[in-house]
Amino acid sequence: MSQSVPSIPRRATRLLRTSLFAQVACALVLGVLVGRLWPEVATAVQPLGDGFVRLIKAMIAPLVFCVVVAGITKAGDLKAFGRIGLKALIWFEVATTVALVVGLLAGNLVRPGDGMNVDPASLDASAVDEKTGGGELPSTSEFLLHSLPDSAVGAFAENSLLQVLVLSCLVGAALLHLGNTKVPAILPAIEQAQEVVFAVVGFIMKLAPLAVFGATAHLVGEYGLGALSTYGKLIGVCYAVALMFLVLLGIALKVVSGISLWKFIRYTREEMLLALGTASSETVMPRMMQKLRQAGCRDDAVGLVLPTGYSFNLDGASIYLSIGTLFIAQAVGVDLTLGQQVTVVLVLMLTSKGMAGVPGSAFLALSATASALGVIPAGAVALLLGVDRIMDAMRVATNLLGNCVAVFAVSRWEGALDTRRAKKVLSGEIAFVPEQESEQEQERPAQEAERSEQPDLTGEADKGDQGDKGEKALAASASRTAKDPDPTAS
Repeated sequence: MSQSVPSIPRRATRLLRTSLFAQVACALVLGVLVGRLWPEVATAVQPLGDGFVRLIKAMIAPLVFCVVVAGITKAGDLKAFGRIGLKALIWFEVATTVALVVGLLAGNLVRPGDGMNVDPASLDASAVDEKTGGGELPSTSEFLLHSLPDSAVGAFAENSLLQVLVLSCLVGAALLHLGNTKVPAILPAIEQAQEVVFAVVGFIMKLAPLAVFGATAHLVGEYGLGALSTYGKLIGVCYAVALMFLVLLGIALKVVSGISLWKFIRYTREEMLLALGTASSETVMPRMMQKLRQAGCRDDAVGLVLPTGYSFNLDGASIYLSIGTLFIAQAVGVDLTLGQQVTVVLVLMLTSKGMAGVPGSAFLALSATASALGVIPAGAVALLLGVDRIMDAMRVATNLLGNCVAVFAVSRWEGALDTRRAKKVLSGEIAFVPEQESEQEQERPAQEAERSEQPDLTGEADKGDQGDKGEKALAASASRTAKDPDPTAS
């Protein structure tokens, strides 16, 4: 009994030293405490989170390029890659529409804005302009045109995922067209560059606890917990609808592929907690790509579906936008008709596609929706300024899980999913090993096998020397016997 007591602190220390999940969880708790007790200190540590996000974003474009090009080339079928892209877009559109409709239904049933009786004239519309920087969402044609790169270097410099995807598809198609005989060194070089990128990501991920601490402390220190009481009903509705939508996604995933969404969440708990702590799903994209590949999804499916989802599959944002629109209307005393709510869905289906990477995109989409309806004052969008940052956790978690479910579903739909391996990985029978460590683990047994197959030259030499000596001794003995026969023989 006395020996078991000291082992508990040792186990806790070992867990904290080896588990990224434990480190991030502790950083999250410390961030909340520091932000609550010392708000001025919390603002000072914000660069920890911002710096981590910048480092991760720097690796996303080259990683996506390498994974997509290698995936297309290894698959050897450009038509299959096109089918994967088309099926991904269909899945994204259906999922986003369902999220919008579920959000509108919940907003009509719960009516989170009732009783606020806000006078639109009392709201400061300039605060929204300050939040959005005076920008606006691109039109559909502008969005499609912007997805085409006008500079190969610029696509990587601006970290534009859609432009990088287009370049990746073109390079992959060119490699397939030329064949391995004409460009034998290109694909191995891309695969080696991919390993370097994964190794760099592994180094950066060691800073994840610091990033979570800085981002969480800043959030709590700047915004406090007062918004929870003022907007409690709206926050509760959004998070409850997001949970309901994830349940629907889990059912769809189970039906399509037989995979459990809950097991996938446990499998990616470190990445989920990191995304929640930093309020950014981009920080975990490289690790998610590794985990999806090791969970049986083919490289080309992971490389195309996951990055595309960051621009097209904004499930969490769709839930927030639909409920937020109804909240604003109800708060200022405007009852939207069924036709106007259908208009909300149609407008948000278009505007949500151009939201990725645009500062203040949620407010721009809400402003565009209010303008399209013509019955909600544009300044009423300022009602959501105090709660927008708190919604980040809901949006990030829903968007991220929606993208990962899409990877599994489209992979299964296209026959690019090893279901047996996926179930073993998610059940814990096969442990996840980061990419660069996995290569080392694979090389080590091979090296040991080579060593075991190689003959022991030293031992063989010794045996040879001993054999030679034995033969010489026998020859000498025979010679002596011939010269000096045994006297007993006569």
